[in-house]
Amino acid sequence: MSQPPNPSAPSLPGCWWHPNRPTGLSCARCGRPACPDCLREAPVGFQCTDCVQTGAQQQKHQHRQYRDAGMGSRTIAGARLSNSYTVTATLIAVNVVIFLITVIQAKSLFDNNLALLQVRLYLQPVLTLGAGEWWRVFTSGFLHYGPIHIAANAFSLWMIGRALEQVFGKIRYLALYFVSMLGASTAVLLFGDGTPTVGASGAIFGLLGSYAVITLKLRLNPTALLINLVINAYITFSIPGISIWAHVGGLVTGALVTAAMLYAPARNLVRWQAIGTAVVAIALVGLIGWRATEFPSLDCSPQLVQGDYKYFCKSSGSS
Repeated sequence: MSQPPNPSAPSLPGCWWHPNRPTGLSCARCGRPACPDCLREAPVGFQCTDCVQTGAQQQKHQHRQYRDAGMGSRTIAGARLSNSYTVTATLIAVNVVIFLITVIQAKSLFDNNLALLQVRLYLQPVLTLGAGEWWRVFTSGFLHYGPIHIAANAFSLWMIGRALEQVFGKIRYLALYFVSMLGASTAVLLFGDGTPTVGASGAIFGLLGSYAVITLKLRLNPTALLINLVINAYITFSIPGISIWAHVGGLVTGALVTAAMLYAPARNLVRWQAIGTAVVAIALVGLIGWRATEFPSLDCSPQLVQGDYKYFCKSSGSS
């Protein structure tokens, strides 16, 4: 009995890149036939090397557009991810430059408090509220007594500020820093004993308060925070001449501003963060304004007395 002839097997197409290699496989994206050497695993099926390369280029282009539009990965404060420490470095540089100016004016590294710039910019309730020299609320945060003071604050700002600048981004970080400085000055004007106050430590304590809120928000290990707080509390209360109220005011204000930023509604986040920060700042300004009503209006000017500048004040309008 004769058998029918075997039907001929269907011919397979050749690989698009290697025509001499028959293949039953094809690219899931472009559909071109491809041998196993020319295929790469993709999220769905396999794609040829050309499509993989094209897809990677398109993805990079889309990611660049997404990033340039202000979107992409964000921190818990809504800031774009960055490794920049520009603001922290600039703040340190400004503090150092002002310190050097006072050293040159006073002609002394350790007695730079005798400099005229120091006298015109430090925080003192009568001069700030009575004489209307409101700039002292902020300028005092850039003054320091001696090299140890500036070195300690610059080191603290560098250690704490870099991490917070990454969390908040430049604008939010600056807002946190200066509103904390405002809070420190407000506490001094409300509760201080009238002693001239200088230093960036009030704003730095604000950053420390911010760090505390972040630790609670993310449920991080609080050991480092507690050690830092204990050390700073010991320094604040044990060393004479340190403004306790400036540290307390900065700490509380920094915590409030950070809470306003981290717990703001996700929808219209930037708007609510700005509103929360503004509310804190306006409240502080209101407290300073209320305190100013308790001071008479004065005309004050510094005079050099035995090598030291002293302020002499008189009631406004009096001859």
